Amino acid sequence: METRMQAIELTGTVDEQHHLVLDGAIPIAGPTRVRVIVLYPLIDEPSEDEWLYTIARNPTFNFLKDSAEDIYTVQDGKPFNAQV
Repeated sequence: METRMQAIELTGTVDEQHHLVLDGAIPIAGPTRVRVIVLYPLIDEPSEDEWLYTIARNPTFNFLKDSAEDIYTVQDGKPFNAQV
């Protein structure tokens, strides 16, 4: 018989001793066994800031600096007021 499992998402840090340190308490009454899946960023992948910096200076997009590309104004849209 297959065991059904519930998923929760938590954040944490891996320390110098390769131990996982969670940012908060786990909302599970223990003791009990759990499965852990760790997601971490790839080192060779650029950050969002690096990506935006690079793409903003890429000559491929120089055509967007042409005033003919400015086809919309602030008056063309309607304000979006999200109810949070």
